Amino acid sequence: MSAATTRSRTARTPRTPDRLCAEAVDLARAAAQEAAAPGIVGAHVEAVAEGDRVVTHFFECEEPGYRGWRWAVTVTRASRAKNVTLVETVLLPGSDALLAPEWVPWSERLRPGDMGPGDLLPTEQDDLRLEPGYTGEDTPPPNSAVSEEMADHLDAEDAEIVSRTPSRGAIASVAEELGMRRARVLSRYGLHVAADRWDESFGAKTPMAQAAPASCESCAFLVPLAGSLKQAFGVCANEFSPADGRVVSLAYGCGGHSEAAVMPKPPRPAPPVLDSMGADEFPLRPAKDSGSTTEPDGTSEDLGHS
Repeated sequence: MSAATTRSRTARTPRTPDRLCAEAVDLARAAAQEAAAPGIVGAHVEAVAEGDRVVTHFFECEEPGYRGWRWAVTVTRASRAKNVTLVETVLLPGSDALLAPEWVPWSERLRPGDMGPGDLLPTEQDDLRLEPGYTGEDTPPPNSAVSEEMADHLDAEDAEIVSRTPSRGAIASVAEELGMRRARVLSRYGLHVAADRWDESFGAKTPMAQAAPASCESCAFLVPLAGSLKQAFGVCANEFSPADGRVVSLAYGCGGHSEAAVMPKPPRPAPPVLDSMGADEFPLRPAKDSGSTTEPDGTSEDLGHS
């Protein structure tokens, strides 16, 4: 470990720098300029004694993006020697230096939504959210009807298993059909953390649920889940809801509730008393029974008029 790095980590009482090492500013500057790009080494800041005949010279760093950093050049000389030699040249941060944030493992800095197409997210072997699932190879419990202990007991008692008891092969086929034949399944802890996360996003304490006319429990757009989570969660199927396609708590709600407001039928206007748009029918001749007309005489047709 370098002397300059040791000084930055361990607090010690200041000592008087060696005179010849403290005067070797030009040697230290030349070493810093050789390590840095041209025009990067700035003014000399200070000389700090690191030990007996060991001095570190600090120069300002003019590199853009390295605000507060300093070039540290450590020099020394042997006992009773007058020639000062170079030890090392490093770039160290100062008290007001701009530093990168502390490194965090990817497993701790990963956030929901960070994964993209083609990304892989491996799970640890001892992940608390998971537990071994049903694989068909587990030994059944001792009191199971298909266990070896129970079979030996039945042989000793001269008894037999009734046909209503499913065989081991039947249990495996049913488990495979239900999608339960997986290497690992969600543990109770995994269910709890998922429920807390869903309830925080679409739960009863959200502003949308506080202003809703009713909860999702009575909404027709709620699709219930399977398993133990169906007691508290479901999936929203309302395309106009902000939670469409999301897992929502039964206590959640929004303005798109199916029973929030039933749209009334549009009222039909009453027939008009006076229709000014229609045409009135007027007879061209008076009625026959009005007495103002007579029937034409049939003999008048023989007068020769055409």
